[in-house]
Parts: sequence; C-alpha cells; structure tokens
Amino acid sequence: MSHFTPFHIAIPVSNLEKCRLFYRDILGCEEGRSSNHWVDFNFFGHQLVIHYKPKENTSSLATNPVDGKDVPIPHFGVVLPWDVFHTFAEDLKHKNIKFVIEPYIRFEGLAGEQATMFFYDPSGNALEFKAFKDMSQLFAK
Repeated sequence: MSHFTPFHIAIPVSNLEKCRLFYRDILGCEEGRSSNHWVDFNFFGHQLVIHYKPKENTSSLATNPVDGKDVPIPHFGVVLPWDVFHTFAEDLKHKNIKFVIEPYIRFEGLAGEQATMFFYDPSGNALEFKAFKDMSQLFAK
C-alpha cells in the first residue's frame, strides 16, 4: 500500500490540562476541537484524541527487550523524516524531556536500521518516534 491516510487514536489521560500542554507546547501539536473531557490534536498529520480517564491505582508498566533496550509496552508514535527526527530530538532535549530510551540508532548496519527514542507523556502513555534514512527499510525483515 503506497497511499498513506491519517490514523485516529484515542488515549486515556488522568490529567487533561497537563497533557494538553504537553502535546501542544512540548510536542508542538496543533490543537483542534475539545470539550472538558477530551482534546483533539494534529499529531504529525494524524488525529490524536486525549480523553480524561481517572487514574487507576494499579501500575502495570511492561517492557519487551529490543536491541538490548527495555521498550515500553504498549506505545505509539510516528515515523518521521530523518532530518525532522534529529531536529525534533534536539528540541525535546532542550525542553528537558526525560527519555526512557535516549535517541539512538537501532539495528545499526542491519535490516531495519533506524533512529528511535522513547518517552512518556504526563499520564504515563509511552511514545516512540523513529526515522529511517532509507524508508524502504520500514518493513524490512
């Protein structure tokens, strides 16, 4: 499939205002429609909706090992152009984002070589941003 269409994802957040500021001011996403229970964002051309959900007392942070790192599960994010990824990573460092996995090159010299980084939003949703110098490697085996 060569034609990409925007995805829609709705995620729970325990503090609507903190997450609104995070996605708008830290990640630079344009805010769309909203109510006192949810906010739409233009998430790099896709539709992300944050929905208020009271925080649950149980914490079930899970990870899977990938390339020697503990990758948070579940997570979501966007594949960015190579140069945009590196500019975005530098911007996040200047905004003092606490990375779970600092920006680095994964699978270096192998199929699927990519730049990647992981961090959490204020409600504990894990995000991954990645980039490929060669986009044909996106689904490489």
